[in-house]
Amino acid sequence: MSDHNVFKLAQPGSFTDSLTDILREGARALLAQAIEAEVADFLAQHATLKTENGLQRLVRHGYLPSREVLTGIGPVGVRQPRVRDRQASPTEQVRFRPSILPPYARRSKSLEVLIPVLYLKGISTGDFAEALSALVGQDAPGLSASTIARLKQVWSEDHARWQKRDLSAKRYVYLWADGIHLEARLEDQAQCILVLIGATPEGKKELVGFTDGLRESAHSWRDLLLDLRRRGLAAAPEIAVADGALGFWKALGEVWPLTREQRCWVHKTANVLNRLPKSLHAKAKSALQAIWMAETKKDALAAFDAFTQTYRIKYEKAVDCLVKDRDALLAFYDFPAEHWKHLRTTNPIESTFATVRHRTIRAKGCLSNQTALIMVFKLVEGAQKGWRRLDGPNQLPKLIQGVKFADGLEVGASQPGSQAQPAA
Repeated sequence: MSDHNVFKLAQPGSFTDSLTDILREGARALLAQAIEAEVADFLAQHATLKTENGLQRLVRHGYLPSREVLTGIGPVGVRQPRVRDRQASPTEQVRFRPSILPPYARRSKSLEVLIPVLYLKGISTGDFAEALSALVGQDAPGLSASTIARLKQVWSEDHARWQKRDLSAKRYVYLWADGIHLEARLEDQAQCILVLIGATPEGKKELVGFTDGLRESAHSWRDLLLDLRRRGLAAAPEIAVADGALGFWKALGEVWPLTREQRCWVHKTANVLNRLPKSLHAKAKSALQAIWMAETKKDALAAFDAFTQTYRIKYEKAVDCLVKDRDALLAFYDFPAEHWKHLRTTNPIESTFATVRHRTIRAKGCLSNQTALIMVFKLVEGAQKGWRRLDGPNQLPKLIQGVKFADGLEVGASQPGSQAQPAA
């Protein structure tokens, strides 16, 4: 049996989508934010209560011991803020009990994924009540409208600070770009989210740019790239990876004209196959794979020519779709071989957003563009904690220093098995 026919089965009550681990890691912070927003609202409602000395009667007083609540995405640790009533007798004491975390709650009564719902459905009192019922049951009370507004404000401020962050100390060797269309109902269906992910000289992937705009618009991409440059991102990436959207490439050429272009092979393969009959898809896909899997650029060009000779006569449009981006499709050969699998596709963006697209379908009402942007930003901000580093990070400083590579190997470096020439 082929390894390709073996599939890992999910355990009952578990999730295997690409955001599961991210959601588990982010759940603690999100629940903490929700509880902090509720305690702030609680103290504001009782601000008129004073002690005999005219002091505030209800005050923050540390936290209760941490405890775990088991949810469909695994155990989530939470800490409940403690509120102290500085005057009342035990029988008259005003107590703070967060509605999101009832006393002694230890286990979720539903296996729904809570966190995406909190983000993408938690924008009204009714939706928050529904989301919370997934954690603590159908009898859980909802959060007040003021608490919801406070929580959304925290997220909005986080996003605003991130958009204004100083980038003068940053350097990104590689850049991946894509425009993500969500399936949630937005104010303007033409809007999408423009996403840039960069690789640092240490091989770490980071979210670089994140804003709304028109996917095919060079103006929107130009605004994003110029904003990054204004905030200090002076050094141009060595190479950028994206699909064939002309808007991005036009903007890149204006802002960073020396950055190499690499077309995404996943997008290109899909575009070529769309111009071929389905009966030829398997054979054509294998022929395309022979190009980008070739060991050397020379072999890749030979496979390129073989594809064009095979399909040119009957399927000229499919061949033209491939040939027009030939140089940009093979640019990765001039970079370290350890990085080829990272550079051939926009997978760092696609894998993160595959599940985000699915989650946004669940949004009932029409989301404002700004609300959708903030909610998805929080998901991606948490997602980057789980992004894997690039292989061969030791090669990245060489690129910054101007070292050249050919067929994935450093130009001038001795090849495996070769012997150094004796000095004259």
